[in-house]
Amino acid sequence: MSEQRNGRAAEDALDSEAEEVTLAVMAASRLVVALSARALAAVDVPLTLPQLRSLVALHGCGPIKLVAMAATLGVTPSTALRMAERLESLALIDRKVNPDNRREVVLSLTPAGQRLVEEVLGHRRAEIRTLVERLPAQQRAALVPALRALTEAADTLDLGINPTEESDRLAGILDDPLNPTP
Repeated sequence: MSEQRNGRAAEDALDSEAEEVTLAVMAASRLVVALSARALAAVDVPLTLPQLRSLVALHGCGPIKLVAMAATLGVTPSTALRMAERLESLALIDRKVNPDNRREVVLSLTPAGQRLVEEVLGHRRAEIRTLVERLPAQQRAALVPALRALTEAADTLDLGINPTEESDRLAGILDDPLNPTP
């Protein structure tokens, strides 16, 4: 009986610790979203966070097919198209028909879009740095391995995505975004 109670107590402690970490990560996530919103407010362009996310995705992967943008953002192609139209109207992205497959649209950042993303990310980085600098050195040092471990743990999760070569090709991952054939 004593072993069962000790095992249950250890299990309860792990559950409690996992919940405490979960709540702390959720709070940190809300903080990063708030800092992103503040960074976005610091620029003079009326964008939503999802629109900024689209621009950041384009910034990270270069020209991309509209269908790949939709997949990256987890939205339908029609939603991605509406977002692309809005961003194009602000002269932040270019939409071009793929010359090799006229049914495909390829998105890319304009120089103004590139500057905007870099400015917003610069603001966010500066705000995060200011917060991090307020922490005592020992706490700052402890954050690095903890955050790296969390990121590595996410790599082992099955997020319900089972990429195949065909889905990668359709998403524009394996082939040149302007060339529809792998």
